[in-house]
Amino acid sequence: MSPATQKRIYLTRHAEAEHNVTEDWTIHDAPLTSNGRQQAAALNQSTKDAIQASADLLVTSALRRTLSTTLIGYPILRKRLEAEGKPVIVLPQLQEVNNLPCDTGSAREALEADPEFAGLDFSTLTPDWISKAGFYAATEEAIAARARWVCRWLRSRPEQRIVVVAHGDLLRYIIKGYNTHEAWANCEVREYTFAVDEADDKDGEAWLVPVKKLVAVEGDPEPTSSEQASL
Repeated sequence: MSPATQKRIYLTRHAEAEHNVTEDWTIHDAPLTSNGRQQAAALNQSTKDAIQASADLLVTSALRRTLSTTLIGYPILRKRLEAEGKPVIVLPQLQEVNNLPCDTGSAREALEADPEFAGLDFSTLTPDWISKAGFYAATEEAIAARARWVCRWLRSRPEQRIVVVAHGDLLRYIIKGYNTHEAWANCEVREYTFAVDEADDKDGEAWLVPVKKLVAVEGDPEPTSSEQASL
C-alpha cells in the first residue's frame, strides 16, 4: 500500500436539503430539495471527467440527503466501481453531529424499502446508528472521537483516491478536530491528503491537510443545523 501522504481524499458536502432552507430542524432525516437534486446533477457534470474517472472508492453517510447526493452526484463513479466489485460503502460513522430530527437517520428497513436507494448495501447500519448515544452521541468528546475514527478508517483503506459524501459540521470535525464553523457550500468538493504517514503519526489521529479546493461548488454555503441553532 502506498504512503498515506500520497492518498487523495475528496470530501464532499451534500446538496441542499429541506432543513437548510426552511430552518425546520424537526424534519426527520431531511431529504434533498428539488434545487438540491439539481445541484447534485450539476456536481455530476463537474466531476464526471475528473474524480469520477479516477477515484477508487465511494463512501457516503447513511442519511437521506447524503445518499441522494451520492447517487445523483457520482453515478458514473458508482457504476464503474460496482462493475469492479466495489459497491458504495454506506458508513454510519459519517452521520451529522447534532441530536436533532433533521440530523437523525432512518432505520435500515426504511432505507432498504426506498426505491431511490435500491442496490445499496445497508448491512453496516446496526440498530444503534440512529441512537445519538454512546459512540454516536452529540457531545463534543464523542463527535471528535468519531471524526478521528473516520480519519483513521480512511487512512487504513488500501484505496488511494476516496470520495466521501458527508455533512458540513462533521466535515469540520474531520478536518480540524472541532467545529470551526468554516463555510462549506452545498456540493462543495475539497481535496485532502494525510499530514504524515502512519509510521510517523505520533498521536495516531490521522490528521488531514488540504491539497486544493475543487471547482465543483454547485450551491450556496447554506448554514448547518449547528450554526442556525446557535443564532
